[in-house]
Amino acid sequence: MPRTGESFGDGSTPLRRALRWWPITLLILFLVAPYSALPVPGFLDGPLGSPGSLQLIALCLLYGALATGYDLLLGRTGLLSFGHALYFAAGLYCTDLAMLELRLPLLPAAAAGIACATLLAVLLGAVSLRVTGIGFSMVTLAFAQAGAILVQRNPGGLTGGEEGRAAPADLLPSSLVGIGNTANLYWIALGYLVLTLAIVHVTVGSPIGRVWAGIRENERRVEVLGLRPYGYKLIAFVVAGALAGAGGVVYLLLTGGATPQAATSDATLALLVMVVLGGSGTRWGPLLGGVLYTWAGHRLGDLANSAAVADLPAVLRVPLSQPLFLLGGLFVVVVYLLPGGLARLPARLRAARAGSAVPVRIRGNEAA
Repeated sequence: MPRTGESFGDGSTPLRRALRWWPITLLILFLVAPYSALPVPGFLDGPLGSPGSLQLIALCLLYGALATGYDLLLGRTGLLSFGHALYFAAGLYCTDLAMLELRLPLLPAAAAGIACATLLAVLLGAVSLRVTGIGFSMVTLAFAQAGAILVQRNPGGLTGGEEGRAAPADLLPSSLVGIGNTANLYWIALGYLVLTLAIVHVTVGSPIGRVWAGIRENERRVEVLGLRPYGYKLIAFVVAGALAGAGGVVYLLLTGGATPQAATSDATLALLVMVVLGGSGTRWGPLLGGVLYTWAGHRLGDLANSAAVADLPAVLRVPLSQPLFLLGGLFVVVVYLLPGGLARLPARLRAARAGSAVPVRIRGNEAA
């Protein structure tokens, strides 16, 4: 049996073999988080298992999953879409309206909402993907703007306009209503994240995923091989849209209603920032970026409204009282210091450590 520090036959140390199981360990920790009263000062306002903390963590997990799904387009296939929030809003509003107008229970309404988002992704993707490059981005932006205007105009009183519409509490299971049931909503958000990660992992590792990688690197070469990139890009577009629609259902449960902010292009830009912040095209980068961006947005909002900022001179108080200014500054710093996103940080540290070790060995040889 190998001693500590020795390698096994596959070239890995016991520590590295143990670290391979860190996602399972982390998942178990997230599962039991609602039962914990552990204080996390600086990160959360209350104990880990308190309703307020669980609500914030659930939103972080939700947006981490949304960014992971969006990265199927940006990082995996090389498609820069500015309209991804449209499918998130479709799942959100269609689920809410199915309960409000058709009086459907939650599960049939959620299935209807995800189906609407998927169908919308099929229709709009079939049109948008007829063009490439910046043209594709502009077409998706146009569709997103049209959807946002439609929600704001409140046709037939269906969307509620700027105020949105609340979810009907009488049609929701009692286990999902009230502050006392925040843990159940948290577990739903965690389940959505696990499902999204599983779907992305399976599809990226499949033959279709390898074609996506080829399209991202050089679409013309994929055509030369006799494959039609259009169909493969449409699959990525629809899968990402369906995942976003499912995220809309989870968001409806977490917030208790549908709001027009979910349909704006700013929501897609936020997803883009999350992916770039974490690391586009990586397994865990978009998730990390989504969690960090969402957590920072809430915590910086609290900081901007705090008494400490209010007492500062105007030259400091004005910029620090704007959460978007603080988030933008954080984003610029991370992108400047860590090109490639936070997910590339371990590889950069290993490369820097290996580079610093080479001169030491050379000097040792010279001294010998």
